[in-house]
Amino acid sequence: MTPEEFREAAHELVDWIADRRIDVENRRVLPDVRPGDIAAAFPAAPPAGGATAAEMLADLETLVAPGNTEVQHPMHFGWFPSNASLSSILGDIASSGISSLGISWESSPSLTEVEEVVVDWLRQLCGLSGEWSGVIQDTASTACLVAMLAARERATDHAQIGAGTLGFGQRLHVYTTNEGHSSVRKAALLAGYAADDIRVIDVDPWTRDMDSERLAVVMASDVEAGGVPAIVVASSGSTGVTAFDPLADIVAVCVEHDAWVHVDAAMAGAAMMLPERRHQFDGIEGADSISWNPHKWMGTILDTSLMYLRDPDHLIRVMSTNPSYLRSTTGGEATQYRDWGIPLGRRFRALKLWYQLCIDGPESVRTRLRRDLDNAAWFATQIERFDGWETVAPVRLQTVCVRHTPPSLLGDADAISEHNHAIARAINESGQAFMSPSMLDGGWIVRVSIGVESTERHHLERLLELMQQEVG
Repeated sequence: MTPEEFREAAHELVDWIADRRIDVENRRVLPDVRPGDIAAAFPAAPPAGGATAAEMLADLETLVAPGNTEVQHPMHFGWFPSNASLSSILGDIASSGISSLGISWESSPSLTEVEEVVVDWLRQLCGLSGEWSGVIQDTASTACLVAMLAARERATDHAQIGAGTLGFGQRLHVYTTNEGHSSVRKAALLAGYAADDIRVIDVDPWTRDMDSERLAVVMASDVEAGGVPAIVVASSGSTGVTAFDPLADIVAVCVEHDAWVHVDAAMAGAAMMLPERRHQFDGIEGADSISWNPHKWMGTILDTSLMYLRDPDHLIRVMSTNPSYLRSTTGGEATQYRDWGIPLGRRFRALKLWYQLCIDGPESVRTRLRRDLDNAAWFATQIERFDGWETVAPVRLQTVCVRHTPPSLLGDADAISEHNHAIARAINESGQAFMSPSMLDGGWIVRVSIGVESTERHHLERLLELMQQEVG
């Protein structure tokens, strides 16, 4: 493909993208496909080439798009907001077009230094102190794994350069709650912690926030048994019910044992951009690492996850490799982001944030977040007015967890659980809206995550209608 051919094809593709965004509300939220349907529409043999850009665009429309779950749809209330602002899409296109090789400062000085700038802009916008240094990871799951590795090496005084954790000779403990993201356990196991040494700490029965007093007791018990508390992964806005673990109290406990504190604020971190919401993150300055995803509620297209550290030099020591072909002529003057995470190569992700912040501006993000907070509070109030419906967790941000209990099912927990799962399943299969059913205290609930860029009050009114229709 020549540059001129690319120019023509790209214009057509951008028009197609814009038309899809304009028309998104007229499509199903959940596609009407079964596993294997999309793959079956493709040839079994590899293509020989020669397709035109127009043919590819037609196939994109007929083969690929029908299997896309429309997370930009205003009736999408599943999982978490997965916004892809058009301004950040421009940045993503620019990232692909500039085609940087991000393996060292020399391989793309701009990639490194623009990333330094934009992560510091976000630090300032979130009210974090100048003690923090940041990097863009792909996801919060990767950031959690990186934190696990850093905590492991601090707890073992860098055992990796000697006999490793087996040679260290003491058990290393990880602490989280049932509200902690599934990536916490996965990261712990990948980082070499034993499954038996992952401690699940009790939570408040209503808020699902970690019980810091129980954490202190469990940590002390582990130390008495000869173990070493290595890391606590604290949730600030958990996926399930938006639990906020008490960071100040957790930090105080961890200081006694020199345990690492990693704050997982994957979805909720955007709320730090609202000065009136920063109190929910009190104590965060005492943590060792923080991760939050602009590619969720803030609206930067995937994959853009921020990770901040108080001691990046420690992480660099843990992660650093310095083969001859990557040795820098700049000495210690330049940041080498390959030593801040797992991959050697990296995309120019910072352009997505740069475009969004410069074109849309932080205030537009704040306005939208406040709209979503207001809508969530309104939705929770409305749902309580309908017979049989109740909220089952506090509405801390934009997620509303509800349950319906028909009089005929009172006292039958299993039947109530299946009833609520069926409500969400029926609405999802209709294609008119999408919600994530979720487990709470052993039973299914209906979880409404509000925050798609195009979701307005009337879409929530429509969701209430659908929910009422399902319960008769």
